[in-house]
Amino acid sequence: MNPSPSRRTFLKQTAQASTALLLGPEFILPKPSAATGKRVGIIGLDTSHSTAFTKALNGPDAGDRFLSYKVVAAYPQGSKDIESSTSRIPAYTDEVKKLNVEIVDSIADLLKKVDVVLLETNDGRLHREQALQVLKAGKRVFIDKPIAASLTDAIAIFDASKKYNIPLFSASSLRHIKGIEKVDKSQVVGADTFSPAVLEKTHPDFFWYGIHGVETLYTVMGTGCKQVVRVHTDGTDIIVGTWADGRVGTVRGTRTGKHDYGGTVFTKSGNLILGPYGGYEPLLDDIIHYFETGQVPVSPDETIEIFAFMEAADESKRRGGAPVTLESVLAKAKQ
Repeated sequence: MNPSPSRRTFLKQTAQASTALLLGPEFILPKPSAATGKRVGIIGLDTSHSTAFTKALNGPDAGDRFLSYKVVAAYPQGSKDIESSTSRIPAYTDEVKKLNVEIVDSIADLLKKVDVVLLETNDGRLHREQALQVLKAGKRVFIDKPIAASLTDAIAIFDASKKYNIPLFSASSLRHIKGIEKVDKSQVVGADTFSPAVLEKTHPDFFWYGIHGVETLYTVMGTGCKQVVRVHTDGTDIIVGTWADGRVGTVRGTRTGKHDYGGTVFTKSGNLILGPYGGYEPLLDDIIHYFETGQVPVSPDETIEIFAFMEAADESKRRGGAPVTLESVLAKAKQ
């Protein structure tokens, strides 16, 4: 007599558990596929963000926090010529495979298997072309920093978002730095933030890594910066922004000393200290809420202004530290 379905299931699970004990911790038990609507795809396995998000979503401790979203497939190809990124792809591919992620050969193949997308390619130069494929497929997409490697491409990505009626957003995890939850933006009179600002020759200076400090600044100051000036040395950059209401915000980008993130927020009632870094999971909460609702935590206008801020800082550097308006670089980018 054949065993009942429930008994067959019990016997199968027992056999799998015994195999796992025999083969050791490297053996990964098969997991059920994510439900339709909850299937996450990743583009780009050339950044630690890809593995961090996958571990959070697919790990045994995910629980209900991320609403059962699971990474089910990944297209590994990210940067093609940035060695610090390309060299990571083999190891990161192996890592996500162990988390029950299927590796596919193209973005087209990925889009057939997933409902939403994490665009993680480290190289912002590729984001416009990659994001366009996702938007044409009608799928929501989070674009990791930097959203693009030029202000023109950033604007074009949001134009495509409007065209295909698919909201999207981009953000640094530094928007959730420790202490920021205590900030009442209506009370902020100024802020100084800092982050590493490692340079990458294929990207404008702050786009590659210094964007972390810039996003921290904008999280507390909000939009409305009118002009910037920049001080540049081999080891340090300082951008001073003047807002329309007279407030001043600064970003210090470092390339010497210990890499760290933080800042000071000046308010009407006292000063608040930001830091240390708060990890990836608070940003992942924002991403999952966006996947569920289509509501973005960072507006397109704010992200475009952030990129205009950084482009104006580059122009100020080219002009020897002269003031440059955000309006002027936006006008040039839109030509």
